[in-house]
Amino acid sequence: MNLFGGVIPVTGITFLMFCIFGILFLGFALGRITIKGVSLGAAGVFIVALVFGALFYPQLEGELTIKALVDGKDVVVNFAEKSLEIIESLGLILFVTSVGFIAGPKFFANMKKNFKSYVLLGLIIIVFGGLSAIACIYIGRAIGFGASIETSEGFTAMIVGLLSGSLTSTPAFSATKATVAEEYTSLVSVGHGIAYIFGVIGVVLFVQLIPKFTKADMEAERAKLIIADDGKERKPFVGKLIDIDGHGLAVFAIAAIIGIFIGRIKVPLSSAGLSGTCFSLTTTGGCLLSSLVFGHFGRVGKINIMPEESTLKLFRELGLVLFLVGAGIPGGAEFIANFDPMYFVYGMIMTLVPMIAGYLFARYVLKLSLLNNLGSITGGMTSTPALGTLISTAGTEDVAAAYAATYPISLIAVVLVSQFLIILF
Repeated sequence: MNLFGGVIPVTGITFLMFCIFGILFLGFALGRITIKGVSLGAAGVFIVALVFGALFYPQLEGELTIKALVDGKDVVVNFAEKSLEIIESLGLILFVTSVGFIAGPKFFANMKKNFKSYVLLGLIIIVFGGLSAIACIYIGRAIGFGASIETSEGFTAMIVGLLSGSLTSTPAFSATKATVAEEYTSLVSVGHGIAYIFGVIGVVLFVQLIPKFTKADMEAERAKLIIADDGKERKPFVGKLIDIDGHGLAVFAIAAIIGIFIGRIKVPLSSAGLSGTCFSLTTTGGCLLSSLVFGHFGRVGKINIMPEESTLKLFRELGLVLFLVGAGIPGGAEFIANFDPMYFVYGMIMTLVPMIAGYLFARYVLKLSLLNNLGSITGGMTSTPALGTLISTAGTEDVAAAYAATYPISLIAVVLVSQFLIILF
Protein backbone atom coordinates (compact mmCIF):
# COMPACT_ATOMS: atom_id res chain seq x y z
CA MET A 1 0.00 0.00 0.00
CA ASN A 2 1.27 3.47 -0.90
CA LEU A 3 0.59 6.48 1.30
CA PHE A 4 0.47 10.16 0.41
CA GLY A 5 0.07 9.70 -3.33
CA GLY A 6 2.57 6.87 -3.60
CA VAL A 7 5.43 8.80 -1.98
CA ILE A 8 5.71 6.39 0.98
CA PRO A 9 5.36 2.65 0.28
CA VAL A 10 4.16 0.75 3.37
CA THR A 11 3.77 -3.04 3.39
CA GLY A 12 3.54 -6.04 5.70
CA ILE A 13 4.45 -5.57 9.36
CA THR A 14 5.30 -1.91 8.72
CA PHE A 15 1.75 -1.35 7.52
CA LEU A 16 0.39 -3.11 10.63
CA MET A 17 2.48 -0.90 12.91
CA PHE A 18 1.35 2.20 11.02
CA CYS A 19 -2.29 1.15 11.52
CA ILE A 20 -1.86 0.38 15.22
CA PHE A 21 -0.27 3.71 16.08
CA GLY A 22 -2.83 5.52 13.94
CA ILE A 23 -5.64 3.77 15.83
CA LEU A 24 -4.04 4.67 19.17
CA PHE A 25 -3.74 8.35 18.23
CA LEU A 26 -7.32 8.64 16.96
CA GLY A 27 -8.67 6.48 19.79
CA PHE A 28 -7.12 8.57 22.54
CA ALA A 29 -8.41 11.73 20.84
CA LEU A 30 -11.93 10.23 20.71
CA GLY A 31 -11.66 9.05 24.31
CA ARG A 32 -10.88 12.58 25.48
CA ILE A 33 -14.23 13.92 24.27
CA THR A 34 -16.32 14.45 27.39
CA ILE A 35 -20.09 14.93 27.48
CA LYS A 36 -21.49 15.93 30.88
CA GLY A 37 -18.51 14.37 32.63
CA VAL A 38 -18.70 11.05 30.78
CA SER A 39 -16.10 9.94 28.24
CA LEU A 40 -15.07 6.76 26.48
CA GLY A 41 -11.53 6.97 27.80
CA ALA A 42 -9.45 4.02 26.60
CA ALA A 43 -12.61 2.52 25.04
CA GLY A 44 -12.22 5.22 22.38
CA VAL A 45 -9.32 3.11 21.09
CA PHE A 46 -11.69 0.14 20.91
CA ILE A 47 -14.24 2.14 18.89
CA VAL A 48 -11.63 3.33 16.38
CA ALA A 49 -10.23 -0.23 16.12
CA LEU A 50 -13.74 -1.53 15.40
CA VAL A 51 -14.29 1.03 12.66
CA PHE A 52 -10.88 0.28 11.18
CA GLY A 53 -11.63 -3.45 11.20
CA ALA A 54 -15.01 -2.91 9.55
CA LEU A 55 -13.56 -0.73 6.78
CA PHE A 56 -9.98 -1.87 6.21
CA TYR A 57 -9.51 -5.42 7.49
CA PRO A 58 -9.37 -6.88 3.93
CA GLN A 59 -6.51 -4.49 3.09
CA LEU A 60 -4.69 -5.53 6.27
CA GLU A 61 -5.09 -9.19 5.34
CA GLY A 62 -3.75 -8.42 1.88
CA GLU A 63 -0.62 -6.74 3.22
CA LEU A 64 0.06 -9.62 5.64
CA THR A 65 -0.40 -12.43 3.13
CA ILE A 66 2.74 -14.37 2.26
CA LYS A 67 3.21 -16.87 -0.55
CA ALA A 68 5.53 -19.76 0.26
CA LEU A 69 6.66 -22.98 -1.37
CA VAL A 70 5.96 -25.97 0.91
CA ASP A 71 6.74 -29.51 -0.28
CA GLY A 72 6.74 -28.30 -3.84
CA LYS A 73 3.33 -26.62 -3.52
CA ASP A 74 2.45 -22.93 -3.45
CA VAL A 75 0.90 -22.10 -0.09
CA VAL A 76 -0.72 -18.76 0.80
CA VAL A 77 -0.36 -17.85 4.48
CA ASN A 78 -2.24 -14.92 6.06
CA PHE A 79 -0.65 -13.59 9.23
CA ALA A 80 -3.15 -10.81 9.97
CA GLU A 81 -5.27 -12.80 12.44
CA LYS A 82 -2.27 -14.29 14.27
CA SER A 83 -0.51 -10.93 14.46
CA LEU A 84 -3.56 -9.36 16.10
CA GLU A 85 -3.89 -12.30 18.50
CA ILE A 86 -0.28 -11.73 19.60
CA ILE A 87 -0.96 -8.01 20.15
CA GLU A 88 -4.14 -8.79 22.10
CA SER A 89 -2.43 -11.43 24.27
CA LEU A 90 0.59 -9.24 24.97
CA GLY A 91 -1.69 -6.36 25.97
CA LEU A 92 -3.74 -8.60 28.24
CA ILE A 93 -0.63 -9.95 29.99
CA LEU A 94 0.77 -6.45 30.55
CA PHE A 95 -2.56 -5.17 31.89
CA VAL A 96 -3.61 -7.96 34.25
CA THR A 97 -0.09 -8.51 35.62
CA SER A 98 0.14 -4.79 36.41
CA VAL A 99 -3.29 -4.88 38.06
CA GLY A 100 -2.25 -7.86 40.17
CA PHE A 101 0.91 -6.14 41.42
CA ILE A 102 -1.04 -2.96 42.20
CA ALA A 103 -3.84 -4.81 44.02
CA GLY A 104 -1.56 -7.31 45.78
CA PRO A 105 -0.63 -5.35 48.93
CA LYS A 106 -4.31 -4.92 49.90
CA PHE A 107 -5.89 -7.89 48.14
CA PHE A 108 -5.79 -10.51 50.90
CA ALA A 109 -6.97 -8.10 53.58
CA ASN A 110 -9.84 -7.11 51.29
CA MET A 111 -10.67 -10.76 50.63
CA LYS A 112 -10.63 -11.52 54.36
CA LYS A 113 -13.08 -8.71 55.02
CA ASN A 114 -15.45 -9.21 52.06
CA PHE A 115 -14.92 -12.82 50.91
CA LYS A 116 -18.55 -13.92 51.17
CA SER A 117 -19.74 -10.77 49.44
CA TYR A 118 -17.39 -11.26 46.49
CA VAL A 119 -18.39 -14.91 46.06
CA LEU A 120 -22.09 -14.10 46.23
CA LEU A 121 -21.83 -11.15 43.88
CA GLY A 122 -19.82 -13.09 41.30
CA LEU A 123 -22.41 -15.87 41.35
CA ILE A 124 -25.37 -13.48 41.24
CA ILE A 125 -24.01 -11.71 38.15
CA ILE A 126 -23.44 -14.94 36.22
CA VAL A 127 -26.74 -16.51 37.34
CA PHE A 128 -28.65 -13.47 36.08
CA GLY A 129 -26.62 -13.64 32.88
CA GLY A 130 -27.72 -17.26 32.49
CA LEU A 131 -31.35 -16.41 33.27
CA SER A 132 -31.36 -13.60 30.71
CA ALA A 133 -29.92 -16.06 28.17
CA ILE A 134 -32.73 -18.53 28.92
CA ALA A 135 -35.28 -15.73 28.49
CA CYS A 136 -33.75 -14.86 25.10
CA ILE A 137 -33.93 -18.53 24.06
CA TYR A 138 -37.65 -18.64 24.79
CA ILE A 139 -38.24 -15.28 23.11
CA GLY A 140 -36.39 -16.47 20.02
CA ARG A 141 -38.36 -19.70 19.86
CA ALA A 142 -41.58 -17.72 20.10
CA ILE A 143 -40.81 -15.13 17.40
CA GLY A 144 -38.48 -17.13 15.15
CA PHE A 145 -34.81 -18.04 15.38
CA GLY A 146 -33.51 -15.46 12.94
CA ALA A 147 -31.66 -15.48 9.66
CA SER A 148 -29.74 -18.64 8.67
CA ILE A 149 -30.68 -20.60 11.82
CA GLU A 150 -33.09 -23.45 11.28
CA THR A 151 -32.78 -25.59 14.41
CA SER A 152 -33.33 -25.12 18.12
CA GLU A 153 -29.82 -26.42 18.86
CA GLY A 154 -28.31 -23.90 16.46
CA PHE A 155 -30.21 -21.04 18.08
CA THR A 156 -29.05 -22.13 21.55
CA ALA A 157 -25.45 -22.16 20.29
CA MET A 158 -25.93 -18.61 19.01
CA ILE A 159 -27.41 -17.43 22.33
CA VAL A 160 -24.63 -18.97 24.40
CA GLY A 161 -22.11 -17.35 22.05
CA LEU A 162 -23.91 -14.05 22.67
CA LEU A 163 -23.66 -14.69 26.43
CA SER A 164 -19.88 -15.16 26.30
CA GLY A 165 -19.56 -12.00 24.20
CA SER A 166 -21.84 -9.94 26.44
CA LEU A 167 -19.64 -10.90 29.41
CA THR A 168 -16.44 -10.56 27.31
CA SER A 169 -15.47 -14.04 28.53
CA THR A 170 -12.97 -15.88 26.35
CA PRO A 171 -13.00 -19.01 28.60
CA ALA A 172 -16.79 -19.31 28.25
CA PHE A 173 -16.42 -18.82 24.50
CA SER A 174 -13.83 -21.60 24.25
CA ALA A 175 -15.78 -23.97 26.50
CA THR A 176 -18.97 -23.42 24.52
CA LYS A 177 -17.27 -24.15 21.21
CA ALA A 178 -15.93 -27.37 22.70
CA THR A 179 -19.38 -28.41 23.97
CA VAL A 180 -21.68 -27.75 20.99
CA ALA A 181 -21.93 -30.01 17.97
CA GLU A 182 -19.27 -29.28 15.34
CA GLU A 183 -21.77 -27.85 12.84
CA TYR A 184 -22.76 -25.12 15.32
CA THR A 185 -19.31 -23.82 16.39
CA SER A 186 -19.44 -21.06 13.76
CA LEU A 187 -22.71 -19.79 15.29
CA VAL A 188 -21.00 -19.54 18.69
CA SER A 189 -18.25 -17.42 17.11
CA VAL A 190 -20.75 -15.16 15.35
CA GLY A 191 -22.75 -14.63 18.56
CA HIS A 192 -19.64 -13.85 20.57
CA GLY A 193 -18.51 -11.25 18.01
CA ILE A 194 -21.90 -9.53 17.82
CA ALA A 195 -22.32 -9.18 21.60
CA TYR A 196 -18.70 -8.38 22.45
CA ILE A 197 -18.90 -4.75 21.34
CA PHE A 198 -21.71 -3.71 23.68
CA GLY A 199 -20.23 -6.03 26.30
CA VAL A 200 -17.19 -3.75 26.39
CA ILE A 201 -18.79 -0.34 25.89
CA GLY A 202 -21.81 -1.01 28.12
CA VAL A 203 -19.77 -1.75 31.24
CA VAL A 204 -17.31 1.09 30.51
CA LEU A 205 -20.17 3.60 30.44
CA PHE A 206 -21.92 1.99 33.44
CA VAL A 207 -18.98 2.49 35.83
CA GLN A 208 -18.85 6.16 34.84
CA LEU A 209 -22.58 6.87 34.90
CA ILE A 210 -23.43 5.31 38.27
CA PRO A 211 -21.23 7.75 40.28
CA LYS A 212 -22.85 10.60 38.30
CA PHE A 213 -26.41 9.39 38.90
CA THR A 214 -25.80 8.77 42.61
CA LYS A 215 -23.93 12.10 42.97
CA ALA A 216 -21.16 10.25 44.79
CA ASP A 217 -18.50 12.08 46.77
CA MET A 218 -15.49 10.34 45.25
CA GLU A 219 -13.09 11.49 47.96
CA ALA A 220 -15.34 9.94 50.61
CA GLU A 221 -15.75 6.79 48.55
CA ARG A 222 -11.98 6.44 48.13
CA ALA A 223 -11.59 6.71 51.91
CA LYS A 224 -13.96 3.74 52.36
CA LEU A 225 -11.55 1.55 50.39
CA ILE A 226 -8.84 1.94 53.05
CA ILE A 227 -8.71 -1.41 54.81
CA ALA A 228 -7.52 -1.98 58.34
CA ASP A 229 -5.64 -5.28 58.43
CA ASP A 230 -6.57 -6.16 62.03
CA GLY A 231 -3.43 -4.49 63.27
CA LYS A 232 -1.24 -7.10 61.53
CA GLU A 233 0.54 -4.79 59.15
CA ARG A 234 3.66 -6.12 57.43
CA LYS A 235 6.79 -5.07 59.30
CA PRO A 236 8.92 -2.70 57.26
CA PHE A 237 12.18 -4.15 55.98
CA VAL A 238 15.23 -2.85 57.78
CA GLY A 239 18.10 -2.33 55.38
CA LYS A 240 18.39 -1.97 51.64
CA LEU A 241 16.44 -4.19 49.24
CA ILE A 242 18.21 -5.65 46.23
CA ASP A 243 16.67 -4.70 42.88
CA ILE A 244 17.22 -7.06 39.94
CA ASP A 245 16.88 -4.03 37.67
CA GLY A 246 16.00 -0.40 38.17
CA HIS A 247 12.41 -0.46 36.92
CA GLY A 248 11.35 -3.93 38.00
CA LEU A 249 11.04 -5.30 34.45
CA ALA A 250 12.72 -8.58 35.33
CA VAL A 251 10.39 -9.23 38.26
CA PHE A 252 7.41 -8.33 36.10
CA ALA A 253 8.59 -10.84 33.49
CA ILE A 254 9.01 -13.60 36.08
CA ALA A 255 5.48 -13.06 37.42
CA ALA A 256 4.09 -13.13 33.87
CA ILE A 257 5.96 -16.35 33.01
CA ILE A 258 4.68 -18.09 36.13
CA GLY A 259 1.17 -16.79 35.42
CA ILE A 260 1.20 -18.12 31.86
CA PHE A 261 2.13 -21.59 33.13
CA ILE A 262 -0.59 -21.46 35.82
CA GLY A 263 -3.12 -20.41 33.18
CA ARG A 264 -2.26 -23.49 31.11
CA ILE A 265 -3.20 -25.93 33.89
CA LYS A 266 -6.41 -27.70 32.87
CA VAL A 267 -8.99 -29.21 35.21
CA PRO A 268 -11.36 -31.72 33.51
CA LEU A 269 -15.07 -30.91 33.83
CA SER A 270 -16.30 -34.08 32.15
CA SER A 271 -15.69 -37.82 32.42
CA ALA A 272 -13.70 -37.66 29.17
CA GLY A 273 -10.76 -36.16 31.08
CA LEU A 274 -8.35 -33.85 29.30
CA SER A 275 -9.79 -34.89 25.94
CA GLY A 276 -13.16 -33.44 26.94
CA THR A 277 -14.20 -30.05 28.27
CA CYS A 278 -11.70 -28.58 30.73
CA PHE A 279 -11.52 -25.48 32.91
CA SER A 280 -8.42 -23.35 33.21
CA LEU A 281 -7.67 -19.94 34.65
CA THR A 282 -6.35 -18.94 31.20
CA THR A 283 -3.49 -16.50 30.79
CA THR A 284 -5.63 -13.72 32.32
CA GLY A 285 -6.38 -15.55 35.55
CA GLY A 286 -2.93 -17.09 35.83
CA CYS A 287 -1.04 -13.78 35.46
CA LEU A 288 -3.50 -12.10 37.83
CA LEU A 289 -2.97 -14.77 40.49
CA SER A 290 0.84 -14.83 40.28
CA SER A 291 1.20 -11.04 40.36
CA LEU A 292 -1.22 -10.79 43.30
CA VAL A 293 1.06 -13.09 45.29
CA PHE A 294 4.19 -11.17 44.21
CA GLY A 295 2.53 -7.87 45.11
CA HIS A 296 1.33 -9.17 48.47
CA PHE A 297 4.77 -10.30 49.70
CA GLY A 298 6.76 -7.54 48.01
CA ARG A 299 10.12 -9.18 48.65
CA VAL A 300 11.87 -12.52 49.02
CA GLY A 301 14.50 -12.12 51.69
CA LYS A 302 16.49 -9.09 50.62
CA ILE A 303 15.35 -9.26 47.00
CA ASN A 304 12.69 -6.77 45.93
CA ILE A 305 9.93 -8.46 43.87
CA MET A 306 7.77 -5.35 43.44
CA PRO A 307 8.24 -3.29 40.23
CA GLU A 308 8.32 0.49 40.36
CA GLU A 309 4.91 2.17 40.55
CA SER A 310 5.68 4.15 37.37
CA THR A 311 6.43 0.88 35.53
CA LEU A 312 3.15 -0.68 36.63
CA LYS A 313 1.09 2.34 35.62
CA LEU A 314 2.75 2.51 32.21
CA PHE A 315 2.29 -1.22 31.53
CA ARG A 316 -1.30 -1.08 32.76
CA GLU A 317 -2.24 1.66 30.28
CA LEU A 318 -0.14 0.27 27.42
CA GLY A 319 -1.46 -3.23 27.95
CA LEU A 320 -5.07 -2.06 27.98
CA VAL A 321 -4.88 -0.18 24.68
CA LEU A 322 -2.92 -2.97 22.95
CA PHE A 323 -5.58 -5.44 24.09
CA LEU A 324 -8.34 -3.19 22.74
CA VAL A 325 -6.60 -2.82 19.37
CA GLY A 326 -5.97 -6.56 19.05
CA ALA A 327 -9.58 -7.41 19.93
CA GLY A 328 -11.21 -4.48 18.15
CA ILE A 329 -9.86 -4.85 14.59
CA PRO A 330 -11.08 -8.43 13.95
CA GLY A 331 -14.17 -7.71 16.06
CA GLY A 332 -15.18 -4.89 13.72
CA ALA A 333 -14.75 -7.12 10.67
CA GLU A 334 -16.85 -9.92 12.21
CA PHE A 335 -19.52 -7.52 13.44
CA ILE A 336 -20.17 -6.09 9.96
CA ALA A 337 -20.10 -9.50 8.29
CA ASN A 338 -22.55 -11.14 10.73
CA PHE A 339 -24.64 -8.32 12.18
CA ASP A 340 -28.29 -9.03 12.95
CA PRO A 341 -30.28 -6.38 14.91
CA MET A 342 -32.19 -8.93 16.99
CA TYR A 343 -29.05 -10.74 18.07
CA PHE A 344 -27.50 -7.41 19.03
CA VAL A 345 -30.55 -6.71 21.24
CA TYR A 346 -30.19 -10.13 22.87
CA GLY A 347 -26.55 -9.32 23.60
CA MET A 348 -27.51 -5.98 25.17
CA ILE A 349 -30.02 -7.74 27.42
CA MET A 350 -27.37 -10.23 28.55
CA THR A 351 -24.98 -7.40 29.40
CA LEU A 352 -27.42 -5.05 31.13
CA VAL A 353 -29.49 -7.50 33.21
CA PRO A 354 -26.63 -9.15 35.16
CA MET A 355 -24.78 -5.86 35.53
CA ILE A 356 -27.76 -3.98 36.97
CA ALA A 357 -28.84 -6.95 39.12
CA GLY A 358 -25.31 -7.27 40.50
CA TYR A 359 -25.09 -3.57 41.29
CA LEU A 360 -28.43 -3.52 43.13
CA PHE A 361 -27.61 -6.71 45.05
CA ALA A 362 -24.21 -5.35 46.11
CA ARG A 363 -25.67 -2.00 47.15
CA TYR A 364 -28.85 -3.01 48.98
CA VAL A 365 -28.14 -6.55 50.18
CA LEU A 366 -24.36 -6.77 50.62
CA LYS A 367 -24.05 -3.07 51.56
CA LEU A 368 -20.75 -2.69 49.70
CA SER A 369 -19.34 0.79 49.27
CA LEU A 370 -19.73 2.30 45.80
CA LEU A 371 -16.17 1.70 44.58
CA ASN A 372 -16.01 -1.80 46.04
CA ASN A 373 -19.36 -2.41 44.32
CA LEU A 374 -18.24 -1.15 40.91
CA GLY A 375 -14.85 -2.84 41.19
CA SER A 376 -16.65 -6.11 41.87
CA ILE A 377 -18.98 -5.48 38.93
CA THR A 378 -16.02 -5.17 36.54
CA GLY A 379 -14.65 -8.45 37.90
CA GLY A 380 -18.05 -10.15 37.83
CA MET A 381 -18.56 -9.06 34.23
CA THR A 382 -14.95 -10.16 33.49
CA SER A 383 -14.45 -6.75 31.88
CA THR A 384 -10.80 -5.75 31.58
CA PRO A 385 -11.50 -2.42 29.77
CA ALA A 386 -14.07 -1.38 32.37
CA LEU A 387 -11.54 -1.82 35.17
CA GLY A 388 -9.17 0.55 33.37
CA THR A 389 -11.96 3.09 33.09
CA LEU A 390 -13.00 2.65 36.73
CA ILE A 391 -9.45 3.26 37.94
CA SER A 392 -9.47 6.60 36.08
CA THR A 393 -12.98 7.46 37.31
CA ALA A 394 -12.27 6.53 40.93
CA GLY A 395 -8.85 8.16 40.99
CA THR A 396 -7.31 5.17 42.78
CA GLU A 397 -5.88 1.77 41.86
CA ASP A 398 -7.38 0.27 45.04
CA VAL A 399 -10.54 -0.69 43.12
CA ALA A 400 -8.44 -3.36 41.40
CA ALA A 401 -8.56 -5.47 44.58
CA ALA A 402 -12.33 -5.89 44.26
CA TYR A 403 -11.97 -6.79 40.58
CA ALA A 404 -9.30 -9.37 41.38
CA ALA A 405 -11.43 -10.93 44.13
CA THR A 406 -14.62 -11.34 42.07
CA TYR A 407 -13.05 -12.22 38.72
CA PRO A 408 -12.08 -15.88 39.45
CA ILE A 409 -15.54 -16.69 40.83
CA SER A 410 -17.25 -15.33 37.72
CA LEU A 411 -14.70 -16.97 35.44
CA ILE A 412 -15.57 -20.43 36.77
CA ALA A 413 -19.31 -19.74 36.99
CA VAL A 414 -19.71 -18.45 33.42
CA VAL A 415 -17.97 -21.52 31.99
CA LEU A 416 -20.27 -23.85 33.93
CA VAL A 417 -23.44 -21.86 33.12
CA SER A 418 -22.61 -21.81 29.40
CA GLN A 419 -22.22 -25.58 29.33
CA PHE A 420 -25.36 -26.02 31.41
CA LEU A 421 -27.36 -24.04 28.83
CA ILE A 422 -26.00 -26.14 25.94
CA ILE A 423 -26.91 -29.41 27.71
CA LEU A 424 -30.43 -28.35 28.72
CA PHE A 425 -31.52 -26.38 25.68
